[in-house]
Amino acid sequence: MTGASGGIGAEIARELSSRGHHVTLVARSVDKLEALAAELGGNADVLPTDLADRAARAALLGHITDAGRTPDVLVNNAGFSTLGPVSASDPEAEMGMIEVDVVAVADLCSRFLPGMVERCRGAVLNVASTAAFQPLPGQAGYGAGKAFVLSYTQSLATELRGSRVTATALCPGPVRTAFGERAGFADGDFESSLPGVMWVPADEVARVGVEGMAKGRAVAIPGMVNRVGAAFAQVAPRSLLLPVLARVHPGLR
Repeated sequence: MTGASGGIGAEIARELSSRGHHVTLVARSVDKLEALAAELGGNADVLPTDLADRAARAALLGHITDAGRTPDVLVNNAGFSTLGPVSASDPEAEMGMIEVDVVAVADLCSRFLPGMVERCRGAVLNVASTAAFQPLPGQAGYGAGKAFVLSYTQSLATELRGSRVTATALCPGPVRTAFGERAGFADGDFESSLPGVMWVPADEVARVGVEGMAKGRAVAIPGMVNRVGAAFAQVAPRSLLLPVLARVHPGLR
């Protein structure tokens, strides 16, 4: 599983391990991965990898099989966001985000799914966001990337019917992790920009995602308020919704 060094990724690793899965932890932060692996006992391997590096990504499956592991579950959790208007963006940062949030997801699914389908067993859990359900001015690339992940996973779920392999998109709302700090939100801006009822703890997000995957659901959204919000966002007129989103977004102040 990717993005396993903290936040939702670490909690998904814990949830999978508690259900008897052996997990391969993938991220750049070696120390954090090793600490989590130690916590999980003999139920985890550490595979430090930069998901933005295409050659390193391409080698992941081989490293796992060379270690004698058969990947029955792929968790694409790695991702991050930039912040602010595209007109003021750093092109390298934008492309780096798209490489990790979008390209890596499609790349790893393309590499891991053939074996799962051949073995007639397996599951993919792709972590998207409630941001996938509408455009997101102030985080345009991030919102569009998560919309890709949602659409892509829903298509996979349909393609895989009858194969005994499933695909699930986990779409959390706001979660208290290092996400906001890395995106560049000022202290307190991330939390104050969204109502408290939308926030769901990372361990609960992980539980909902893994349960949704185990039940073969195409989409899993933690929190009743977030499920209602996602449904509303899909039917609300964009001409009314987008100005409101832009007005309240800290990245556009």
